[in-house]
Amino acid sequence: MRKLLATAGLWMVLLQPLRAEMWDTLCIEPHRIDTTLVGALQAKVDALLFLHNNEFSSQLAKGYTLPGAWLQPKLVYTPISQIRLEAGVHLMLFDGANRYPNYAFHDVSRWKGHQYQHGVHALPWLRAQADFRRLTLVLGNLYGAQNHRLVLPLFNPEQNLSTDPEMGFQLLWQKPRNHMDLWINWQSYIFNLDTHQEAFTVGLNNTLCWNPSSQAPIRWETPLQLLVQHRGGELDTTEVGVQTVCNAAIGLRMTYSPHPAASRKQVLSSLRAQVNALVSYQQHGTLWPFDTGFALHAAFAATLWRDLTLEAGYVGIPRQYANLYGLPFFSTLSIRHQGLALRGLHTPYLTAAYAHAFTPAYRLGAQFSLYSAHSRHAASTPLSFGVYLRLCPDFLIWRKR
Repeated sequence: MRKLLATAGLWMVLLQPLRAEMWDTLCIEPHRIDTTLVGALQAKVDALLFLHNNEFSSQLAKGYTLPGAWLQPKLVYTPISQIRLEAGVHLMLFDGANRYPNYAFHDVSRWKGHQYQHGVHALPWLRAQADFRRLTLVLGNLYGAQNHRLVLPLFNPEQNLSTDPEMGFQLLWQKPRNHMDLWINWQSYIFNLDTHQEAFTVGLNNTLCWNPSSQAPIRWETPLQLLVQHRGGELDTTEVGVQTVCNAAIGLRMTYSPHPAASRKQVLSSLRAQVNALVSYQQHGTLWPFDTGFALHAAFAATLWRDLTLEAGYVGIPRQYANLYGLPFFSTLSIRHQGLALRGLHTPYLTAAYAHAFTPAYRLGAQFSLYSAHSRHAASTPLSFGVYLRLCPDFLIWRKR
């Protein structure tokens, strides 16, 4: 009976209308402690297998393919209703690879050390969590990546596949009218005389819900989001110097769910429309060739039969804008040609995504995205597609009586 209640609770998280998109179904992890598991020691096997292909061929980015998987075998213990402890290992494997940087496909050479591993990329996994009435405190491995629920221009969902798990400190605050996620992700630690830079990212997502009733067919939200990355420090021996850059976004989101408990025979599951204003700011350093930037984002999405989401969107940059973790086609800085900065960029895009949860522990996803990035001097039509399978079964080892 307890197992049934826990499963039902997780189903509610996975299938609520606001989280119907593919990446949310695949990657968002419920953070509140399941009190039915007090005194239980579990073995959990969490894995994501994927084949993700980027056909970019543009001045902004090179194309590449990610065939592989990550695996997190871990032990989970809930000693009391407010504490959960996890220990295990995070393993990353790309098909055919035999050498791995410690942070994949995102700005490796500028500020990370030369820590390479062979055969498989392995990192320890440790998380300690304390739940209060509204507040969750996390130390160690965070509820990161997709769990931060950042808007698309701030976060490239591909990072759910390729980057190291976030580590540091996190506060999660949840009330009917306000949801807050505040975290620090410590990405590069340095000792004295190290030859790379210290680096960490501070993030905030504070979402205000104007009508929190779960019975309301229309839900209005205002997300306020901030990312600040700092590199350098007192022990820094490099010649790069201190670098501090940030992205921020504020927007308005409307979600219409006509039949929140409808069966799959009901065609329309939800509609979502959103607009976001974005800024980039370089507070210190010369990492970006400009200090300030501005962009606008608008998107409309429809979820059909609870599993299929069709989205049309647009990101417009009148002059210049840089992002920390977003898609390369939502920034005027080229990651293909170092130092190249476009003057204005307009990127409409179309996405079709399918997500199906067989059970809470077994979920399947597929996605196709087409972009049309054009500026005064260049135009390209990059695309990406992929297939993904999330497996996260758990097994009861021991229970305190």
